[in-house]
Amino acid sequence: MSKTIHLNQTLYEICTQYPEVVSIMQSLGFENISKPTMLQTVGRVMTIPKGCRVKDIPLDTVIATFQSHGFEIKE
Repeated sequence: MSKTIHLNQTLYEICTQYPEVVSIMQSLGFENISKPTMLQTVGRVMTIPKGCRVKDIPLDTVIATFQSHGFEIKE
């Protein structure tokens, strides 16, 4: 089964569907994603592109990391 992430999905939706995303995002510098309250509040409106802008992390780096973990990224 292919693992697909749509960039318009919220982090809450993605992490609920694929729990391993939490550790991948942490390794990329999104350390607050492991806090349940952050995921339940900010994560419900935050998308990967928005998070990249906030944390000043290149979106291309995040996409490449997810692809290396077997995810397909849809824009």
